[in-house]
Amino acid sequence: MHDTLFEPLTLGDIETKNRIFMAPLTRGRSTQPGSVSNDMMATYYRQRAGAGLIISEATGISIEGLGWPAAPGIWSDAQTDGWKPVTEAVHEEGGKIVLQMWHMGRLVHPDFLEGAPPVSASATCAPGHAHTFEGRKDYQPARALEKDEIARVVDDYRKAAENAKKAGFDGVQLHGANGYLVDQFLRDSTNLREDEYGGSPENRTRFLREVLEALIGVWGAGRVGVRLSPNGETQGCDDSDPATTFSAAAQVVQDLDLAFLELREPGPEGTFGSTDVPKQSPMIRDIYKGPLVLNSDYSPEQAVDDIRSGRCDAISWGRDFISNPDLPERFRREAALQPNVDVPKSWYLPGPEGYIDYPTLDEEKQAAAG
Repeated sequence: MHDTLFEPLTLGDIETKNRIFMAPLTRGRSTQPGSVSNDMMATYYRQRAGAGLIISEATGISIEGLGWPAAPGIWSDAQTDGWKPVTEAVHEEGGKIVLQMWHMGRLVHPDFLEGAPPVSASATCAPGHAHTFEGRKDYQPARALEKDEIARVVDDYRKAAENAKKAGFDGVQLHGANGYLVDQFLRDSTNLREDEYGGSPENRTRFLREVLEALIGVWGAGRVGVRLSPNGETQGCDDSDPATTFSAAAQVVQDLDLAFLELREPGPEGTFGSTDVPKQSPMIRDIYKGPLVLNSDYSPEQAVDDIRSGRCDAISWGRDFISNPDLPERFRREAALQPNVDVPKSWYLPGPEGYIDYPTLDEEKQAAAG
């Protein structure tokens, strides 16, 4: 039954060996100061290179856009060089990896910006607490980006895409989901602008389109993907008519002929967004004709059903890849999965524990045999 998951798939100019993708997972292990990737991260990604495609953890495109302790960046030469051993490790194991490009917008606490306010589509404030190096702190009000600043942010994405190419990635994915900057432009609760970037759904997708065009200018459309989360409120970011808004966003993705579109649609234990809102993937599937990747709380059987039915082309797994570095092999053998231990504590702690010390299935059997 699981053979469906091991069929190859073409994503634009990227060929994958199976349809079991690794979803982007923030793990907070980069070297500080500087947000530089390191050898431990190379080991982590090497262990998981059996995935058809690894989508890297969310990676800051600029100082302004990164507000998560010990998450990596891609704006400096040191960061670019730090990613090279990671991509080399994945390629040595026969894997493919794309970089997820991240600007957090209003979810960056001023502590990361030397006290300056974060930027967003409009002057709004996220609810809840930010994670900082000093612990949790209340989010602070963002200021609206001026029009000329929007062009500068788009250029920040372009430069980061160029660095991703230098670092040896196979492509890039724009993080347009989960209430971060692109999502803040898309949704009408956070985009209150009255210029050409606000108002109608078509206007609110303008920033998305301009960023994607910049990435395509570096990589070509066949190596650019995007992640969206058309699933209700997420981190205080919501929309009064998600079907219309995300139909417009899907049309942008179709117009630009992107390599793939990944949708975050949470299941019963979803991390981001509501779980009781209608799923938008069937509507988006009608608009975007390219490869569609769904990310939720899937079992292998559910994944096979959705791929065979044509609802999607691949599934990306997140938490299961944390504690099962050989997840595709476990699916192939229909073996039990290791549970995540000390979750979510071990997700973000520094050091190898709960990061690169999970055994493979074969290592488990060797240990059991004594």
